[in-house]
Amino acid sequence: MPTVRPAADAGLSPRAAAVFADIRATRGSDFVNNFWRSLAALDDALLERVWGQLKAVMAAPGTLDPVTREMIYIAVSVTNGCSYCVHSHTAAARAKGMTGAMEAELLSIIALASQTNALATALAVPVDAAFDASDGPP
Repeated sequence: MPTVRPAADAGLSPRAAAVFADIRATRGSDFVNNFWRSLAALDDALLERVWGQLKAVMAAPGTLDPVTREMIYIAVSVTNGCSYCVHSHTAAARAKGMTGAMEAELLSIIALASQTNALATALAVPVDAAFDASDGPP
């Protein structure tokens, strides 16, 4: 059950309306999802700040391609148990070219990492000196 009612376009503050316009322009779509609508209902400054961060990391040019970025987002969302984010970023990854085979491989990696992380944590495995970057290049 939601803790806030997602904001409709009618009645948005000018600040929230400007963020929604930027979301639409950046994504080339008229669709503004419930995450952004919920932030708009809660706090304009938070909406603007989080959108700016997401736009800077996920939409700006970088060394990682858009599908890889979305797949990383999916992995972190699975780890954090955010069903909404898993759904929205899986849809985004598919729209950006993630194939069924890529998705299956991603899920296999997530499952394996979860298992080995749990084992290493339970065993309190010490970090190998070869993995310690404190003496390595900056």
